[in-house]
Amino acid sequence: MKSNDPFSLLTYDYELPEELIASHPIHPKNQARLLVYNRKDGSILHTHFSEFERFIPQEALIVFNDTKVIKARFFGKKESGGGVELLYHKPLGVERFWVQIKGRVKLGQTLLLAEGWRAQILALGEGGFREVSFWDERGVKVELAQLLLFLERQGHVPLPPYIKRTDTALDEVEYQSVFAKHEGAIAAPTASLHFEETDMVRLKERFDHAFVTLHVGAGTFLGVESEDIRNHSMHKERYFISESSAQKIKQASQILAIGTTAARTIEYYVRTSKKEGECDLFLHPGNPPLKTTALLTNFHLPQSTLLMLVSAFITPKECQRVYAQALKERYRFFSYGDGMLIL
Repeated sequence: MKSNDPFSLLTYDYELPEELIASHPIHPKNQARLLVYNRKDGSILHTHFSEFERFIPQEALIVFNDTKVIKARFFGKKESGGGVELLYHKPLGVERFWVQIKGRVKLGQTLLLAEGWRAQILALGEGGFREVSFWDERGVKVELAQLLLFLERQGHVPLPPYIKRTDTALDEVEYQSVFAKHEGAIAAPTASLHFEETDMVRLKERFDHAFVTLHVGAGTFLGVESEDIRNHSMHKERYFISESSAQKIKQASQILAIGTTAARTIEYYVRTSKKEGECDLFLHPGNPPLKTTALLTNFHLPQSTLLMLVSAFITPKECQRVYAQALKERYRFFSYGDGMLIL
């Protein structure tokens, strides 16, 4: 990291050896390493997830994101025969969907899919994003519920772009939290991947807890391109908070967010009082958290909004120091990697 200006993109750059990018999760999950950072004194402790519970303040409300990753990556062919890769993102209406397509396509073009399904390009966006409608083998236009069933049958786990391998049947289990409930994410809330069923039973018994739902989109992997990070246009992700969870968040004196997506959902609700909609909150040192007091997260991509969110909790200078320590100690980075607990 090459600057101390909290709003300079260079502040959030660092060099990561490729061998520190985790391509598979560790087993058992509680043997993943955990870096614990204390904001009161700046201390850093190196431990493992088997010790996670002993660091949680007893009075803290633990907030989890219960989104469920769908098998969003699938393949098709042009009528001319060329192959295309599609990545489902979200519904735009009853029978219209936002899809990212690798391969050149034209407005109005039809793509041939598995099971006799077809897709038609309705509009062209930037970065390969397209508005698409789908038809099943009978020629009937498809709605969301049918599309999700098709993806479950024909889709692939949308592993992040930095995991350089094809997905396997094991990823269908590993790239999903044990408390995943509401379908809609195309990326896992990765801090959640560290928990086993037995961990959740203990945590629920010992601590007050709540669930929110934010459907993580591919924008979570995008780097910031503006030199002044305040000029970055944040991606939007659909979210929902139940009335009971909203009341717990309002009343809590301390909140531990399990992951950046849980933190952003909490903070968006605190700012807007809206229990559902699209979250485009960008937390950074100029827009720090108002309610969330602790964060469990993984180690993030250089120049990413997630790294800036971490800096909003502990300052860019301290974030640089922590990441330097993590690199020195050879922590495993990104989605299947080790974790960091900020207290």
